[in-house]
Amino acid sequence: MREYIDGAALRDMLLCAYDALEANEQAINELNVFPVPDGDTGANMRLTLGSAAADLRQNTAANVTDTAARTASALLRGARGNSGVILSLLFRGLSKGLKKLETATAEEFAQAMTAGVEAAYKAVMKPAEGTILTVSRLAADGAVEAAKSSPWFEEMLSAALESGKAALAETVNQNPVLKKAGVVDAGGYGYVLMLEAMLGYLEGRVTVDQGGGAAKGKADFSAIPDEDIKYTYCTEFIVRKANKKSADLLRAYLGNVGDSIVLVDDDGIIKVHVHTNVPGKVLTQALTYGALISVKIENMREQHTSLEEAQAAPAEEADPHAIPDPVPAEKPVGAVCVCAGDGLEELFRQLGADGIVSGGQTMNPSTEDILRAVNLTPAETVFVFPNNKNIIMAAEQCVPMTTKKVVVIPSRTVCQGISAMMRLSPDMSAQDLEADFNDALGTVHTVQVTYAARDSQFDGYDIHAGEYLALMDGQLVGSFADVSALVEGLIPSVTALTPEFVTVYYGQDVAEADAESFSGALTEKLPEAETSLIRGGQPVYYYMISVE
Repeated sequence: MREYIDGAALRDMLLCAYDALEANEQAINELNVFPVPDGDTGANMRLTLGSAAADLRQNTAANVTDTAARTASALLRGARGNSGVILSLLFRGLSKGLKKLETATAEEFAQAMTAGVEAAYKAVMKPAEGTILTVSRLAADGAVEAAKSSPWFEEMLSAALESGKAALAETVNQNPVLKKAGVVDAGGYGYVLMLEAMLGYLEGRVTVDQGGGAAKGKADFSAIPDEDIKYTYCTEFIVRKANKKSADLLRAYLGNVGDSIVLVDDDGIIKVHVHTNVPGKVLTQALTYGALISVKIENMREQHTSLEEAQAAPAEEADPHAIPDPVPAEKPVGAVCVCAGDGLEELFRQLGADGIVSGGQTMNPSTEDILRAVNLTPAETVFVFPNNKNIIMAAEQCVPMTTKKVVVIPSRTVCQGISAMMRLSPDMSAQDLEADFNDALGTVHTVQVTYAARDSQFDGYDIHAGEYLALMDGQLVGSFADVSALVEGLIPSVTALTPEFVTVYYGQDVAEADAESFSGALTEKLPEAETSLIRGGQPVYYYMISVE
């Protein structure tokens, strides 16, 4: 038993927490209420903490202040999704609570946990109970109480864990949606797993994976002339299989667009390494097999140049989290939009977007990704359209991180983002545009059609894997065995809105002829509405339908 921890112990506790998230990522994901094929909470928490794990493995600070500060900084930049942003906020407060400390006693750490919870609650506009916020708050309360009566760090953390577990079990009763589905909160579950791993390390039951998981090959290009690099991007990813599509088709595709191909079709996942000039198209192709659970893309030409520069000036170390400085403003307002799909990207650019951040339901971009696009936008005020409810918080973290004025328009769907961007006018003031953009969000209803990733039952619906799964404004409409049943099932919900305009965006897995047939069936059922069909090229969703 120990009365305090130093920087090295905190580092190893956090690395064990990361390993726990990595090992249980899919279990956390499967707590999603709807069985849609998205990465969601488990992936976002792992990727967020993973942004700090690599740095922690290479840098051991002697004191808890530096270790906590490094972690908080990396998490802030790497935060993905709501769960990832909240996790980063918890660590930001924890870091402030441990400031100027060489070591942390049980009482000091418990108080720092409370500071983390306060920071998270303060930053979240409408904190909801029955979430990771509740679990972290009650865990911190348990830690504080235990530290009053015992000096032992393990006893304090054990109390935090037990309080966290009790809070987690109660989340199913605090959130009506979770209660319907009969599951606990996914973010809270991830947080409990982290506490469990941290305690396990202190008690000697859990050890740190010093290698950081499976080794990933990394080529050394220092001896290769730049002109000999045929393909620019070293692309590595893992996709969790959601269907029986043959991996040989992916292998054949990779052979046409790259080289240095390594494809491992393992039980339940496909691991890929490829050198290519079109990493975006490769990832789009990969998404036809299932959700991406990890991605790494490196520019080998820049890597080659960096290696040469490093040899010339070995004392200089590149910052892996470097963000470009804000570019000078050339106009009053600009826009950054988040979306996935080449058709949607082109549409947003036509509507006036300066920057496009690739991401969406299967792959939430990090705060760092969004900040980079913001800083490269040559405008005084930059409007950010997250176009996904799980990206809004990550976008909002950019506001204090740049000298540009950033205004996040809380678009929860791509359809809302498109409708808002149609109101972009260079002659309007930023204030008037913000009001117009927000007004546009309320005029749009969004239908999303994907496939059920697994068998499930929810709110009276019997859902079968592979069926068409339809949601309107995030609420389940139904699960349908074929397109005809899908159209019939959608019509009552859409008709109830008395729409004037219906726009169908069809995805990468839908043939044009099939999309025309689907759109035609809707047109026939909705004679009073003006129906349009646009190729979006989006992954995951067969159709996204804007109803105005």
